[in-house]
Amino acid sequence: MRILEDFISLFFPNFCLGCNRSLYKQERLVCAHCISEAAKTNTHLEHDNFIKRKFDGKIQVENAWSYFYFQKDGIAQNLIHHLKYENRPELGVELGKRYASVLKEVINLNKPDYIVPVPLHFKKLKKRGYNQSAEFAKGLSQVLEIPYLNGLERKIATETQTAKSRMQRWENVNTIFGVIDDSVVKKHILLVDDVITTGATIEACAQILIDAGCKVTIATLASVR
Repeated sequence: MRILEDFISLFFPNFCLGCNRSLYKQERLVCAHCISEAAKTNTHLEHDNFIKRKFDGKIQVENAWSYFYFQKDGIAQNLIHHLKYENRPELGVELGKRYASVLKEVINLNKPDYIVPVPLHFKKLKKRGYNQSAEFAKGLSQVLEIPYLNGLERKIATETQTAKSRMQRWENVNTIFGVIDDSVVKKHILLVDDVITTGATIEACAQILIDAGCKVTIATLASVR
């Protein structure tokens, strides 16, 4: 079996999705160099961090963390592009596992009851085939040993958010999410998304959960500073 694996890796090498270099046998999807060099926020080490401050005066969150800084042409942007647009859902799971190993010690101080992803509208979900935030959430769930729950729905397919101001984004998403599993009610929820830009989308999801009596902690794969 070992000989067969060596033969396969010789003629059909796996490449890092961050830098396109060949992976060592013990590496999976992303090389150690990319994980080391990707700009990390380390927000889990600071309670009053820049991500949590995005929500000051808007919603009450227990904690807010992000794995990477989202930088133009950076490693994180490249990885997220593969995750969202190159049909690599397994990358979301892998990055979720890696981030969970970073968060494990701090999250046990105030452990959530469920991990819930920001949902996609069913039309976009059907087109893409998976929810990238859900895949990231599943990886977190496996290592943190917190149950994964598909607890929210996106009721309306919104327009693209890229060119909108923060206020326009908030108006666009404030009424489009809903709770679809009453298990979340009055629980502590780890709400998970891929990227925070203005924070309007995840803020809207968090507000729905807060209205259901939940405490909310936020974790994302990347964040714009």
